[in-house]
Amino acid sequence: MTLDPGAVARLAADVTGPVLQPGDDRYDEETATWNLALSHRAAVVVGAATVADVQAAVRFAAARDLPVAVVATGHGAAVSADDAVMINVRRMDGITIDADARTATVGPAARMQALIDAAAENGLAPIAGSATNVGVVSFTLGGGLSPALGRTYGYAADHVLAAEIVTPDGELRTIDADTEPDLFWAVRGAKGNFGVVTSLTVGLVPVTRLYGGAMYFGGEHVDAVLDVYRRLAADAPDELTLSFAFLRLPPAPFVPEPLRGRFSLHVRFSYLGSAADGERIADELRAAGPRLVDTVAEMPYTGLAAIHSDPVDPLPVYELSTMLREFPREAADALVAAAGPDVDTAVMLVEIRQFGGALGRDPQVPNAVAHRDAPFQCFVGAAGEPGMKDALRGPLEGLLAALAPWSTGEKFVNFLTSYDTTADAVERAYEPVAYARLVELKTAYDPQNLFRINHNIPPAG
Repeated sequence: MTLDPGAVARLAADVTGPVLQPGDDRYDEETATWNLALSHRAAVVVGAATVADVQAAVRFAAARDLPVAVVATGHGAAVSADDAVMINVRRMDGITIDADARTATVGPAARMQALIDAAAENGLAPIAGSATNVGVVSFTLGGGLSPALGRTYGYAADHVLAAEIVTPDGELRTIDADTEPDLFWAVRGAKGNFGVVTSLTVGLVPVTRLYGGAMYFGGEHVDAVLDVYRRLAADAPDELTLSFAFLRLPPAPFVPEPLRGRFSLHVRFSYLGSAADGERIADELRAAGPRLVDTVAEMPYTGLAAIHSDPVDPLPVYELSTMLREFPREAADALVAAAGPDVDTAVMLVEIRQFGGALGRDPQVPNAVAHRDAPFQCFVGAAGEPGMKDALRGPLEGLLAALAPWSTGEKFVNFLTSYDTTADAVERAYEPVAYARLVELKTAYDPQNLFRINHNIPPAG
């Protein structure tokens, strides 16, 4: 797409940060996202440094009926931003802690680990996910599932107190439970469908430590470990969160030597109670068999990322997920038959995450986060090269099909991927009544559907 050079020049004059087009120096750097499976050929990219920059970019797009794509850390990119106005907000990463109020106010590109570290200095913690190099805002507006705090404190979206958002008309709105409550309800769960959130104020919780870490078992112990996992998960107090993953890691230097080039069962363990009680629970898993690696111990909350050890460096990834109504012995056997140590598959990761506890309870201020009654989720992923989406779709869908008898068919917003961009897939991430309300609000705030380079909720008509 070719834009009027004069219009682009005027935009550049109005913006503090860089304004770049294809062929310009640093264009590729400014449009890059974490998931290398996607490439982006935006018509123009605005490196926003201020709220006014964001407003100028949104108004530029609206005047030309161009879609808007927003990039912070790039982890949530699922749709190519071709011919779009891309707004890169990575320069807007400020963090302010109010220790007395137990709140944090963050910019749109503040990373979770930076917030964790800043809050920890005041004896506090945010509701953080398994990967702490992601953006706080995107993670939170997609629900925000924590592998350590979620079952005790609920979703990150449940702790949002206020937001500033540039809506498709270019206006900056401050929203909370009392000011534009409908929009406030919608953005907490609908991610970027309603504009660019330029500031988010979230509540913090008084957590500084936990008893947790990771245990890795060899494939010969899968059945015994899963028996213990299901028993512990069935009786788990809210302070305990357990998940596991079947891993097939490459024989690469960055992989710990005991796990290189082999199948392993990775159990993720987090307990907010005492270390003594946590150790007693962990020892039940240890009794299932020898560990290849065992890091479960008393640990600071700042080290949360080590529990899951999600990838840090950008790579091409392909993923799918579904919520589960239960995970009985029959489901565990089906999973082993489809993806266990004796199976040859291109899928690198097959995980079962535990929900429940406070995740299953309604928040004090309602939001659009859905499917709170699901106790488990199955998530499958593969790493490959760019352009392998079609080739890997079959193996990924085949593993989900193995758990179809226990699947609800529903999805969690933050786990929607590049395979989940159809209207039907997005709709399955919400309750029917909530989705209808989201469409109504989308029609009111974004009738042009400018914000559609995402898991899109289209306006009516």
